[in-house]
Amino acid sequence: MRLDEFCYELPKELIAQLPSEKRDNSSLMLLDRQKQSIQHKKFFNIIEYLSENDVLIMNNTRVIPARLIGKKTTGAEIEVFLLERHDDKVWSALVKPAKRVKKNTEIFFSDLLKARVINRENDEKWLVELIYKGNFEEILEKTGNIPLPPYIERNLSDKEIKRLDFERYQTVYARNPGSVAAPTAGLHFTGEILDKLKQKNIKTCTVSLNVGLGTFKPVRVENILEHKMDREFYEVPQATADTVKKAKKAGKNIVAVGTTTVRTLETAFKKGLESPLLSGWSELFIYPGYELKVVDKLITNFHLPESTLLMLVCAFAGKDFTFQAYKEAIEKKYRFYSYGDCMFIF
Repeated sequence: MRLDEFCYELPKELIAQLPSEKRDNSSLMLLDRQKQSIQHKKFFNIIEYLSENDVLIMNNTRVIPARLIGKKTTGAEIEVFLLERHDDKVWSALVKPAKRVKKNTEIFFSDLLKARVINRENDEKWLVELIYKGNFEEILEKTGNIPLPPYIERNLSDKEIKRLDFERYQTVYARNPGSVAAPTAGLHFTGEILDKLKQKNIKTCTVSLNVGLGTFKPVRVENILEHKMDREFYEVPQATADTVKKAKKAGKNIVAVGTTTVRTLETAFKKGLESPLLSGWSELFIYPGYELKVVDKLITNFHLPESTLLMLVCAFAGKDFTFQAYKEAIEKKYRFYSYGDCMFIF
């Protein structure tokens, strides 16, 4: 299966640089897989298309301000992008420019925080030790930047925009800190929508997957079957696992909010409903030909060409139907990627 089969052309002006004024005012494309039909709504209409026969499952991970901009003692600027915590102070990280650091290089971010480069972990990642005194989460909130994807252009000195990103590049139900990218399908939900779902007796549950390099790592091989996902840590609460088992046995639909939720559920239940793996590392790569065992419906944003996220959507909705939907989204000027609009595939 060739990488170029998942390519499409997107006008740059359709890449959303800012979130919609209101979370639930994003455009919503409805994809009916059985009828092969497409409709256009607003996200607040999602309530009309869910019923008591649906169980909504969301990734409640919380994005950390993982992008640190610092300087060496020479004054050279270095960016450290935290990826995965190994213990209290040691992290895997991306370091740019990598050629300017070596073992024991110190990088100063603020009076409260600095890093020491331990060594290279592999071709992409470094091990770094963070040196600080006090509460790490509080220090990171003061020092770090929200790790927006590179296609969202930002002036980090703009404090108003920085505050906006701290609020809006986070779901309203985010709880467990650890992600370096938001589970973006969840950005459209509001407290009001969640309340209305509850009033309709629609069950909602959470899982947690720390979104890391595995989710947004580019595919660099021509044959996608040779691509290897980086591992990402996930947890499924026992209550969520019990709800999924009960719902599936009752013939109800599992509605995943986002591709990370899909990968979490499909990893946890890969051995069947009766013996879920409630926590561990997901390296699951879902592409056309993969048959989903748990998820029946999917809420997801519009993804980058040639990305593993787009491949997952193609596996779920069918490649031809997915690309038909993307073509229509471009024609109707939908907003793409993290701060963009979304689709509900059922």
